[in-house]
Amino acid sequence: MKITEITRKDENTIQKVSFIWEKSVRATHLFLTEDDMADISKDVDEALASVPTLLTAENEDSESVAFMGIDGDRLEMLFLLPEERGQGIGKKLMRHAIDKYSVKRLCVNEQNTAALGFYEHMGFKVYKRTERDEQGNPFPLLYMKLK
Repeated sequence: MKITEITRKDENTIQKVSFIWEKSVRATHLFLTEDDMADISKDVDEALASVPTLLTAENEDSESVAFMGIDGDRLEMLFLLPEERGQGIGKKLMRHAIDKYSVKRLCVNEQNTAALGFYEHMGFKVYKRTERDEQGNPFPLLYMKLK
């Protein structure tokens, strides 16, 4: 697996990463309705383009299979193709984020229990909970810090 920082966020790159986002969210965010997905997906390309640090993970065939976005010491997003889960890619990305970018904080949807367990396994601990997400939707968020 190769981790690459994206320096040029052109339309093709955003499209590839957005595809990973959608496949991942459909597999892991089962609490979202189709209407929720449609509403959220409107902002995905802009979020990807505006996150200060965007990294992709490529397999041995040079295909992007995961990505993460970082802003300062906060992980803003981490998504993997569903078929790539359980192969250590997320763990490698998180180690890279912690070691190279000093990531110490993140937030996760409370209903995404697999992600919550993953972040806890990586050493993060919940310090705050909100009833709504950052866009005001009724999806509780858990804010976590690295222990």
